[in-house]
Amino acid sequence: MPVPHVARRPGATRVTLLTEGTYPHSHGGVSVWCDQLVQGMPDLDFDIIAVTGTGREPVVWDLPAHVSRVLSVPMWGDPPQGRPPRGRARNQLTAAYEQFLTALLDPHAEPGFAPALYAMARAAADGTLSAFLRSDRAIALLTAVWNRPGLAVREARPTLHDALTATALLEHALRPLAAPRPENGVAHAVSGGVAVLPGLAALERHGVPLLLTEHGVYLRERYLGYRTAPYRWPVKAVVLGFFRLLAEETYRRAALITPGNRYNRLWEEQGGADPESIRTVYNGVDPAAFPPAGPEPDTLTLSWAGRVDPIKDLETLIRAFALVRARLPDVRLRLFGGTPRGGEGYRERCEALAAELGHADAVTFEGRVDDIKDAYAAGNVVMLSSISEGFPFTLIEAMSCGRATVSTDVGGVREAVGDTGLVVPPRDPEAMAAAALELLGDSARRRSMGEAARLRVIEQFTLRQTIDTFRSIYQELPTLDRRSRTAQAPARTLAPVGTGTGSLAG
Repeated sequence: MPVPHVARRPGATRVTLLTEGTYPHSHGGVSVWCDQLVQGMPDLDFDIIAVTGTGREPVVWDLPAHVSRVLSVPMWGDPPQGRPPRGRARNQLTAAYEQFLTALLDPHAEPGFAPALYAMARAAADGTLSAFLRSDRAIALLTAVWNRPGLAVREARPTLHDALTATALLEHALRPLAAPRPENGVAHAVSGGVAVLPGLAALERHGVPLLLTEHGVYLRERYLGYRTAPYRWPVKAVVLGFFRLLAEETYRRAALITPGNRYNRLWEEQGGADPESIRTVYNGVDPAAFPPAGPEPDTLTLSWAGRVDPIKDLETLIRAFALVRARLPDVRLRLFGGTPRGGEGYRERCEALAAELGHADAVTFEGRVDDIKDAYAAGNVVMLSSISEGFPFTLIEAMSCGRATVSTDVGGVREAVGDTGLVVPPRDPEAMAAAALELLGDSARRRSMGEAARLRVIEQFTLRQTIDTFRSIYQELPTLDRRSRTAQAPARTLAPVGTGTGSLAG
């Protein structure tokens, strides 16, 4: 659903942000980052192509006048309008889709993925792809590929239900190919995965340079998510194969990749990205907007801020808190942040865990706060318990507020913290509790670490540095000679599909 804004200004650089499940339809770290870029560059024109759930999600950010258009691309709403192709077009799309499926399942056929994807992008632009993928022909093609000699799925014999499920998941995942693609400027995907699809199509059709920023590693998060997905192995093999090959094609074709930390860079290089096309750009905050938090609370308190989501692993935090409270009976745990639609069950599970451990009276879910600084000020120590992160805003915001932190060693956390906080292994409540007790028992150390953390933010992670870097990139990319990008060496395999196992959205 398009949201018009104002007429485009002649001569202004045009940037099309490509998002999934974030800006401008939801809150969270990636959305904050997008809003910072947009608000910080009023001299540029922005469009937004946002992959959403149903297409009925409201815009929850105040968009400035230089955002010309917001286009919502629903993955799970009503299917796109259009009819299946006929005649020669049907035969061409059938051949392309068979090549696409074969690439997902046969390592020797992987070079056919990209040509098939772009042929399907042309069909999507004509309005025929979605209807084709909802047809019996598409299901029969997958069944035939599964049963092809030499391509037996060893882990489980595929069933008709598997074919129906996998085909439906692919149809939803490929819907962004039908979005109107930018014809000039820069396409900036702020995550990997399906958000990139309009950018790849624009690069292939119009030569629009593609910029990729990964805050977390999209493919890694899909592998983590699929561990608990309610699908049989044949379905997971198809969908994870798609995500893996899409990641490799994105890394191969992007004019520039700007990971938010060095950890992400390793994944991108392993996925076939040219090291010379990777430039690490850290997230930044405005230290004036996150000043020192002031006096600590009188009651010893651990605070946490973020969205209530399984990837934040609040269960480990609650278990760690139970161990802390065994030593410090008066300590509290305050959890700040909203629960995304569909995440209510996870919050209820966390609340039940706190009650089961006997600490419901000391663990409070406080929802969203008008001023996130209040969440950091509420704790003597600010906690981060995630199992996957990029370069988390909540961490550098807490550091800017001068609070000591205990964080899990994921993504770019260690790069952010340095020696100004304690870092522990993920999913280790004992280690997390020990670190929290160490800081709760030493106010002088908390104070010195908090002061050092704020200084580290001022020196290395300011918003102005981030905005200036991306402004330069936006102005630089359209002038690059991109002809060699289409002839890079084939991507290396990121990981065998068998290592992953979640929902399409993770």
